[in-house]
Amino acid sequence: MKKLMLAIFVVLMAATFAAAQTYTSGTGLSGYDVLGAHNNGGRGCAGCHAPHSGAAGGGGNAATNAAAFNDPSSGANALFGQDVTPLFGQTFSFSGYAESLPSQSAAYTTNTDELRDIMMCLACHDGQIAKGQMMTGKSWEQANGLLPLGLYGTRPIPTLLGNDSSDGNSSGYANDHPVGQAATLGALRLVSTNGGSASDPLKVTITNSAISAIVPQSAEYVAFNANYGFPAIAGDAYEYGVVLPPGTSDASTAYLTCRTCHNQHVMYVYKEPGKQTGSAIAGGTYPTYFFVNGPYNPGAGNNAPKMAASTTQFCRQCHIDESNEAFGINSVKTLF
Repeated sequence: MKKLMLAIFVVLMAATFAAAQTYTSGTGLSGYDVLGAHNNGGRGCAGCHAPHSGAAGGGGNAATNAAAFNDPSSGANALFGQDVTPLFGQTFSFSGYAESLPSQSAAYTTNTDELRDIMMCLACHDGQIAKGQMMTGKSWEQANGLLPLGLYGTRPIPTLLGNDSSDGNSSGYANDHPVGQAATLGALRLVSTNGGSASDPLKVTITNSAISAIVPQSAEYVAFNANYGFPAIAGDAYEYGVVLPPGTSDASTAYLTCRTCHNQHVMYVYKEPGKQTGSAIAGGTYPTYFFVNGPYNPGAGNNAPKMAASTTQFCRQCHIDESNEAFGINSVKTLF
């Protein structure tokens, strides 16, 4: 009888352990709805994707003292239910990289990538023009005590871009990471002009005016891929993490958007979508924070000096010149 009870106990413990195994490697948050902060205070998916009537489905524009903005195409792309009208035609200087947002007509025809991957993000996360009532301006993970202890300060971690011009930052956006048509793979020196060369870190294949493949090419990037990967650039199962301007076939002009670095649908888990053969993260599931689109775990610490933190590796996928592999050090694996 005791042996039977012990066997049952072991089975139950194994089942419990298996149920708790969220990640292939590393440990982080578990048991929370993956949409996290983007449950929008309980409105859920409809907080961004109104099933009926676009922005009107959410009661209209929520910006403080806002005029009655009216986008005639509201909801026509991705059923997006926030009013993006104040953003049409605006120019932002993100850390010196100017991005001119499209007009209303262009946003819904030729420049849909900027609409979906930048403007829809700024509809909630802009802190000047489109500042509304939904955002509190403080990290949801921080507000709910979910961040790794002792790694961040006590002041609110901002979630609104361009909301801090009083800190000597005249544009408000100069301390925000570049996105848009000036923030290109060419500017990052990942792909050279006019389609690239055999010495480029990445090889980008364009088919029928669209990106059909991105693979590591240079020796240092192949080695980096084996030690980490390129999750932000590889994107998700449906599209790559960088997009081409309308009408071009020059891979060096492929540019970063908000969705290059963030997956707005998954707050704390990264699951590799099957695009990164030969990478350290191929086929795996890893902890992340802040909706970052790749393994990004500040909670892993830096207690293994012969390993590179995933938070550092995430940045190096674009800034490959600062990687270990760029200096011929290929033995440093990733601490997830």
